[in-house]
Amino acid sequence: MTDRYRITPSETRSSTPDRDDHGGLLRPVLWALLVVSAAANATVNTTGGNALVGVGFGLITLTCTVVLVMHHYRHRAR
Repeated sequence: MTDRYRITPSETRSSTPDRDDHGGLLRPVLWALLVVSAAANATVNTTGGNALVGVGFGLITLTCTVVLVMHHYRHRAR
C-alpha cells in the first residue's frame, strides 16, 4: 500500500531559491549605487563636466535599474 501523503524527493523544490532570502546584500548595494551614480550623473551634466564621465555614470545608473527590475521579477511572490 502506498502512502499518498508522503512527499518524495522529486516533488520538493530544491532547485528554486528560498523565498525568505531576497538577495541578501545585493539589493541594498544596488540601490545605494543607483542613488550615487544618478546624483553623480546629474552633477556632471549640470556643471558641464566631461561628457564621457556623464555617460559612464548614466550607464551605471541604467545597469543598476535593469538589475533591480530583473531581481524583483525573479523573486516576487506568486
